[in-house]
Amino acid sequence: MRQFTAVVNPAAGSSSGTAALLPVARLLREAGAGLETRYSRSLDHARELARQAAAQGHTVLAVGGDGMAGAVGGVLSGTDAVLGLVPSGRGNDFARALGLTADPAALADVLLHGTPRAVDTIRVDSAAHPGIAVLGSVYAGVDAVANRYANHSRLLRGSASYYAGGARAVVGWRPATYRITVDGTTTHERRGYTVVAANSGYYGFGRRIAPDARVDDGLLDVVVIRHAPKRLFFAMMNELKTGAHMRRPQVEVLRGKEIRIEADRDLPYGADGEVDATLPVTVRVCPGALRVLG
Repeated sequence: MRQFTAVVNPAAGSSSGTAALLPVARLLREAGAGLETRYSRSLDHARELARQAAAQGHTVLAVGGDGMAGAVGGVLSGTDAVLGLVPSGRGNDFARALGLTADPAALADVLLHGTPRAVDTIRVDSAAHPGIAVLGSVYAGVDAVANRYANHSRLLRGSASYYAGGARAVVGWRPATYRITVDGTTTHERRGYTVVAANSGYYGFGRRIAPDARVDDGLLDVVVIRHAPKRLFFAMMNELKTGAHMRRPQVEVLRGKEIRIEADRDLPYGADGEVDATLPVTVRVCPGALRVLG
């Protein structure tokens, strides 16, 4: 029987994280599994707790949203440890890409009986974050600005914070010129709104930014949204719900194993909803680097 350590998001320790974990924990224990619960003080502390649990041979449960999943999964990347997810954040986009549900019974069944699958992770290298690993995507441009606004919103939560942050970011946006180098050989110069290096097809609260991306294909799908009138970009934001934006001529997809993103001015980039830094950044896919239940 599996032994679990649940690492709970510091922002959700007394509310949504615990609420999501409790019914799952009851089912795990009723089935005879061992479960320890650890509340982290920060994402760095969560990484340390995950390392400790993995060293004990426990399956590590990341209880939270994409930031928590990325932090815990990132530190387990390249090891033999097994990751489980208990989604309780705003986005839960990596869990969505794995096809996981928030239903406690279904989730407990996956955690108890599922076979770990090997999925890719993303290694991120920049001046601020040398060599960290994340799970879902790295995005540079208007969406990173929007995510910053959403993370600092005190009045709005969930999808509302993303939509409000997105609207605010687009209104104040001026086009940037990007240099995108794929696999160290081919450089593309594009003027526009954002560049997203996607391992998972979803980001930003269920938006299908890269519908063809797969978490186990050894490649990154690089979605470039080129310059367009802002009214058109607002329409594309709505189309992200279904992936219909891919039909727009302003949307281009590149693919590769290593992507370097630069810009003509200081632009923010984000990763898994939490990393907040400035270009340039180099991202590399790490094929099959993480074992996850899902």
